[in-house]
Amino acid sequence: MNREDFLMLNEDIIYFDNGATSLKPKILAEITSDYYNKYSANAHRGDYDISLKVDEMYENTRELVKKFINAKKSKEIIFTSGTTDSLNKIIFGYFKYYLKENDEVLLTKSEHASNVLPWFELADILKLKIKYIDLDENLNLTIENLKKIITNKTKVISLAIITNVAGDIRPMKEIIKIAHENNILVIGDGAQSVAHTKTDVQDLDIDFLAFSAHKMYGPTGVGVLYGKEELLNNIRPIIFGGGMNATYSSDEVRVYSDLPYLLEAGTQNIAGVIGFGKIIEYLNNIGMEKIEKYELSLKKYAIEKLKEVKDIVIINENTESAIITFNIKDIFAQDLAIYLNKYNICVRAGNHCSKILKEEIGIKNTCRASLSFYNTKEEVDRFIEVLKNPKIKEEII
Repeated sequence: MNREDFLMLNEDIIYFDNGATSLKPKILAEITSDYYNKYSANAHRGDYDISLKVDEMYENTRELVKKFINAKKSKEIIFTSGTTDSLNKIIFGYFKYYLKENDEVLLTKSEHASNVLPWFELADILKLKIKYIDLDENLNLTIENLKKIITNKTKVISLAIITNVAGDIRPMKEIIKIAHENNILVIGDGAQSVAHTKTDVQDLDIDFLAFSAHKMYGPTGVGVLYGKEELLNNIRPIIFGGGMNATYSSDEVRVYSDLPYLLEAGTQNIAGVIGFGKIIEYLNNIGMEKIEKYELSLKKYAIEKLKEVKDIVIINENTESAIITFNIKDIFAQDLAIYLNKYNICVRAGNHCSKILKEEIGIKNTCRASLSFYNTKEEVDRFIEVLKNPKIKEEII
């Protein structure tokens, strides 16, 4: 699907590492080049034509993102450098002042480091309690296990909507409903979900959402922090500087700007934000429902083919995202990834920034093939052919 838009696919590679970052359609380079070559001014700084054009293009992306995730207002869309930055702004800008000693934060052991380490740091500062929702035998988060762990001290649940190793899709709408019935706020890590499934923050009723452009065919260095307006009105900036203040004086009196600029101090990644707007339009033209349906079909095809590989261990056979995590018995994950690279097949190997998941699965390192709409059954077939090589262990040694 749309393979002609991705010039890297002309380089005879099979790219199965979309969970780390996606390839970029050529329109991204084109719109970014236009900015640098034709109207490369700062945003919200000038009163001349090219600067005003930058303002218009930058704010147009904000509006496009608002519609893409169905936020109520454009001021609920904050541009950041990525999911990690967004989560840190939420955790240290809002929850640092919302939570108190002995309050409980619920995570799972399959969360990404960006949704674990900031909580560890805040727990040290505020003396919070970090608790982990049990996963079932398929590494899924069940509603039953969620209900078991909630207490009157539980104040926030922070979860990936789709995890980056197990690839399980969380029942977020039901989770959020239960949370709100218990006066618990919910953060969604959308790094692995927003590029692959339709996202509707109003339908979910989610309190905060974080995601990155680079995992959804856009530029690196751009992310989004979404929050309900009433919550964002109580968030405190953790970065201070130009663009986020209305005025200040030598006696230390300062007046800060309103949302969204309050949380966008300094010069942003303007070219990236403008390019991201073009990517949102690109995804809208394809259709998120179409993307989701195609990727799930391709994943199921790949799983059935993988079962034909000798000594294959599939970690997440029953999840319904585009992520497949696997090993081959007696082959170290990184060695397998290096072997696949000899055949121009790109997969990820390691712990995938989810270092405590090994406590659940008993395996430290795995290989991950994460699919996208530009991948094909023919690529899967080639992948399987290489894995079926009867001399695979000899070649690796």
